[in-house]
Amino acid sequence: MILALIVVPIRAISEVGGWGEAVQAVGEVNPGALDIMSGATFIGVVSLLAWGLGYFGQPHIITRFMALRSTKDVPKARLIGMTWMVIGLFGAIFTGFAGIAYVANVSTAGMPFATEVSNGVTVLVDSEQIFIAFSQLLFDPWVAGILLAAILAAIMSTIDSQLLVSSSAVAEDFYKAVLRKKASDRELVWVGRLSVVAIALLAIYLAYSAEATVLELVAYAWGGFGGAFGPIILFSLFWKRMTRNGALAGIIIGALTIFIWGNYLTGGPGGIFDLYEIVPAFILNSIAIVVFSLIDKEPSPEIQEEFDRAKTI
Repeated sequence: MILALIVVPIRAISEVGGWGEAVQAVGEVNPGALDIMSGATFIGVVSLLAWGLGYFGQPHIITRFMALRSTKDVPKARLIGMTWMVIGLFGAIFTGFAGIAYVANVSTAGMPFATEVSNGVTVLVDSEQIFIAFSQLLFDPWVAGILLAAILAAIMSTIDSQLLVSSSAVAEDFYKAVLRKKASDRELVWVGRLSVVAIALLAIYLAYSAEATVLELVAYAWGGFGGAFGPIILFSLFWKRMTRNGALAGIIIGALTIFIWGNYLTGGPGGIFDLYEIVPAFILNSIAIVVFSLIDKEPSPEIQEEFDRAKTI
């Protein structure tokens, strides 16, 4: 993935004549793309920063932290993780940037994505396909196959963890804990397998039926996980007074906030309801945890002792 995100934008920029030519072409098509603050609003800046809150609630990311052998591994893991994020995100940004310049300077005959001409300038109809288009237009078919495999790797690195966590929750936390407490291991394995199939089919249906872009779908799912589970993870680490009922109330209120805010309260650009739904969900989730935990009785001494013991590790 990281190799693809480095190679593709470099090849695309060189194809349009270098960095200077790319910047000039982008400026002619969309001058705002050269100004990082173009069209920015306070709500927009807060919403972009709020993406960071989503990390705390992502199961496929939390499991990576759980896999650490020791706290001594944290500095190395942090260095590797942040290096990948910086290179990967800048690679994705420059791929899109190069795409604007490419379609403005190169003949679009035979391009593997739809184009249209607006005021004499060729623009992408489906800009989300630019990476795929570059891999087919600029590289040998063998190299293009590797680049396309990088896209699949990016998908699989997330979806496998999501499916496994979801099936485990259905089998262990719902089926065994609620429906059949004496279920055998073989039975739970089949429940988990069927859950994977059912969840995958549901995801495919949502992807095909939704009119939103991939980014909009990812943002909604990212906010859902972060707003529902993020505060629970943080309170679990730093506040031993949190109770089961407090955590459950936080999850429910956070999830409902994501759903209601994201589907029914979205306003015009720059308005308060245009705020990324993870922000109000995170705040209301945290408030619910504190309020319902304080109303509830304190956790057992054994739980508090375990919390104190974990802090000393």
